[in-house]
Parts: sequence; C-alpha cells; structure tokens
Amino acid sequence: MKGPISSFIQKHYLHFNSAALVDAAKGYEAHLLDNGKMMITLAGAMSTAELGKSLAEMIRQDKVHIISCTGANLEEDIMNLVAHNSYKRVPHYRDLSPQDEWDLLENHYNRVTDTCIPEEEAFRRLQKHLFQIWNDADKSNQRFFPHEFMYQLINSGVLKQYYEIDPSDSWMVAAAEKNVPIIVPGWEDSTMGNIFASYCIKGEFKPTTMKSGIEYMMWLADWYTHNCRGKGVGFFQIGGGIAGDFPICVVPMLYQDMEMHDIPFWAYFCQISDSTTSYGSYSGAVPNEKITWGKLGIETPKYVIESDATIVAPLIFAYILGW
Repeated sequence: MKGPISSFIQKHYLHFNSAALVDAAKGYEAHLLDNGKMMITLAGAMSTAELGKSLAEMIRQDKVHIISCTGANLEEDIMNLVAHNSYKRVPHYRDLSPQDEWDLLENHYNRVTDTCIPEEEAFRRLQKHLFQIWNDADKSNQRFFPHEFMYQLINSGVLKQYYEIDPSDSWMVAAAEKNVPIIVPGWEDSTMGNIFASYCIKGEFKPTTMKSGIEYMMWLADWYTHNCRGKGVGFFQIGGGIAGDFPICVVPMLYQDMEMHDIPFWAYFCQISDSTTSYGSYSGAVPNEKITWGKLGIETPKYVIESDATIVAPLIFAYILGW
C-alpha cells in the first residue's frame, strides 16, 4: 500500500519530466522485486543537500546495494552530522558580490550554493580524529580505502559527542551499520583528500596507506562479477561526473579488456541531471550513447530526468519506500 507522497505523484506527475520520474521509480521498484541489485551514484553536493533524510532509509531497507560517490559526498554527510548547527544558509546567494564571498572566506565559511560549511566545526573536527586513524594505519603498515577509514571513524563512536542531527538521517551512518560497499573515485579531490595529501607531502604518512582508484576498480570488477547474474545490477545516477563515469565503465572493461564475453550489461539505468545534452558532454550524453561503449544493452530500461536532483531523488526514494 503506497503512502500519500506516492499517491500524489502518481496522480499529478503525468507528463514530461514528472512522468519520467514516475516511470523511473516504477522501473527501480520492478528491478528490486525481480531480485535485482542497485548501485546509486552521488555527484554534486547531495550530502550537503541532506539527501540522507531519504537515502539512509533506502540503505536500511536494502533498496541500495552499492554506492559510488565523490570524496565530497563521503565526507560532507559526516560533516553535517557533527556540525549542522554551525552551517550558515545564504538564501540570497545569487546577489553576493566578490567582497561578500571574500568575507565568508575570512569568517571560515565555504559556500556550496546557498549553504556554507563551517571550517572549524566541520573540516577540523573530522581532521583531528581522522589523523589518528590514518596515523595508526600508517605506522602499522595497514592499508584501507577512503570509505573504510570513514567507517572506522563512525564505528569507533568518537563522533557521537558531536552529533547535531538525528543519526538516522545520516546515510553514512546507515551505510556503516550495514557495511555497504562504497566506491570513491578521485577521492583526492576532496577536503580530507587534500589534507591527507598534505601529510604525505610533509612526510608524515605514506601515500600507499590510502588504497587507490585503480584498486577501487579492481575491487568493483570482482564485486560486479559476483553480483551481476540473475536480474543483474541497476545503475541509478544522481548528477554526472566521476561518481557515475568511473563505475559504469566496469562492464566494458570486463567485456573488452578482461575478455569476459558473458558479462551482462547494467540491467537498469536512470540519470537525474540538469546537464544540457550537448556536443562532447559526458554528463549530458543520452543513454543510447552508452550502448556504443558497451555499458548498456538495447533492452536495458533507460530513464533520463532533466531536473534538480534535490527535488527528484527524494520523491523517487519516497515512492520506492512506499511513503
């Protein structure tokens, strides 16, 4: 039995992008009902947009089986968890002058559209505790992936003293509790990635203490080969960029480079993006182009929703959760 949100969108979302939203949600649900698995990829600033309010429940209810995200999304969900009360919202962000932006910097606020992340309460609070975890691994010659270090941080309980939101609204807490695999391509392009690099430059840590993107691809290749049979694995892409481009390539890599010619294509594909379809664009490429790259098949259900993911994703999740 569907709840009021699901009933509303089925009644009113009948055409254009709204209809694509409903079709994609029903396709996602059908894929799960056929015992398929689903990858969700997170680009942009979805953690700062507090997508965890719906994504965490998707994880708890086994509607998500693997996640690929940017380093920013990996860390910013935890930053929101421990520093939410110090965030600053700037609803008039379109009117900010260069001097206004400089003033935010001087006051240690880093802006993401209409939301400013507080440096001291968010960045430095995580850095202090991550340093110890990184240091322990480095000195004992242990190596982990970026998300594994974050899971160690959450599971240690050291951050609980700082919690400023209900932890049930944190998708990283939910993922850590279920040990959901996370792929974090290009992790170096994040605040904590920059900080780790700075310690390596100073000679305090070995770069090899942090497992690499190549090792992530190797791990994903193994995971995919063990999870792609039956209904297969679907691909639900929020935004564009490396969070989606990196993991979707595992299929053609296995087929073309590993010569595993029985490897199935991704079994479902949906992208929520406000990227305009254009020449030379990856984020704005239509799904059929992915057929030519050996990522999707002719029969793969394909959906594109050209809209703001902060509006669309929670509605799709609500439908899948029966809200």
